[in-house]
Amino acid sequence: MSGDWHLDGITEFMGFRHEAPGRIRLTVRPELMNRGGMLSGAVAFTMIDYAMGSALWTQITEEEAIATLNIAINYVATATQGDIVCDAEVDRRNRRAATLTSRVHADDGRLLATAIGAYSIFPRKKR
Repeated sequence: MSGDWHLDGITEFMGFRHEAPGRIRLTVRPELMNRGGMLSGAVAFTMIDYAMGSALWTQITEEEAIATLNIAINYVATATQGDIVCDAEVDRRNRRAATLTSRVHADDGRLLATAIGAYSIFPRKKR
């Protein structure tokens, strides 16, 4: 996968580097910090959503589309510098839904966040 993979303005602004289906990396930088000097929780949440989507995307057909239904996230720690990596995997998929899990780690191995997600799978509209 390309290191400059960008789906939209959000992934470009965040600086996501898509390393594989379900795996996204980014380098912490000042624009991603909150007023407390810590990485914004929105960054980890967004990484999780895009990583889960990319993991599930590999399991759908051209006739199917996906949408996030719910993500429950637990923040464990924060990062103030270096790279962070999000890994997601599909736990279960049927015709209409999927559940996934994800973990965000700092480069030093510290766990930053865990999440579970539910995604809808539905017929793609014909254009």
